[in-house]
Amino acid sequence: MPRYNYRCVGCEDLIEVVHALDELYSDCIKCERTGSMSRILSKPFIMKQPKSDNSTKVGELTKKYIEENKDILKQQQKEARKKTHESS
Repeated sequence: MPRYNYRCVGCEDLIEVVHALDELYSDCIKCERTGSMSRILSKPFIMKQPKSDNSTKVGELTKKYIEENKDILKQQQKEARKKTHESS
């Protein structure tokens, strides 16, 4: 199962969570807020597989990783712009 990094919007707590690709982690266990966790970018984890395996090629895994994290990056950019404008 893949590992994901999450940050709480409320208390800024950082945690690493292991869960399936189609699951989301949304509630902070530190401050007990619901829906406060946002996934942050993390390094891809690629397991080497035998050559005889007809699984996905590394290039395809890289493309998949980029697509998965594109939305997260856009969201983080919006949040950073918002913080910049709020502090002015």
